[in-house]
Amino acid sequence: MRTLSICWIVFMAAAVSLADNKKPDTKFSPGPISSYPARQTNDNVTIAVAAYDTEELAHSAFGKLDPNQYGVLPVLVIIQNDTDQALKLDPLEVELTGVDGRHLEATPASDVQVLGGPDRPNVTGGGGRIPPLPPLKKHKNPLNVWEIEGRSFAAKLLPAHESANGFFYFQTNYRPGSTFYLTGIKVASTGKDVFYFEIPLDKK
Repeated sequence: MRTLSICWIVFMAAAVSLADNKKPDTKFSPGPISSYPARQTNDNVTIAVAAYDTEELAHSAFGKLDPNQYGVLPVLVIIQNDTDQALKLDPLEVELTGVDGRHLEATPASDVQVLGGPDRPNVTGGGGRIPPLPPLKKHKNPLNVWEIEGRSFAAKLLPAHESANGFFYFQTNYRPGSTFYLTGIKVASTGKDVFYFEIPLDKK
């Protein structure tokens, strides 16, 4: 009986250790907004954007996953509120506009996690809206990792003199000359719109 108890304790300790090893590394720091060349300030609100279009950048935010390999472009967005009032960030409207004038809306993180995986067709060329792919079972989908939703932009309210950051996802590969468009920010107390933002992704 004592031997069984010892074995059970050893088994549970190993299980806890394995579970700890599976816990995500939640450390991700985008750095100060002033370090991003692609940024714009309107009404004392600054937005910076960065396309995570390289393997190195992708791994810094998504661990072993590079969403670009599956036709998903992550765009980091940082919003700095330098006003004296809280800002309402829900709902935000975001899109990418290519040099050809085509508009591409962001795909919700929950939808990204069920997009087709290794057999996903190449989406480098067209740049327009991509027809939805049939969902796969989550355990077979390489995009079904906690970072996709965990790193997504989720702030609903931004207090005065604070910042928020997160990713929006687009079903496209990076295209030089693309512009990021964001609207929908409002002053929480009055409902007044903050002027829209239009920022070239490759601004240097």
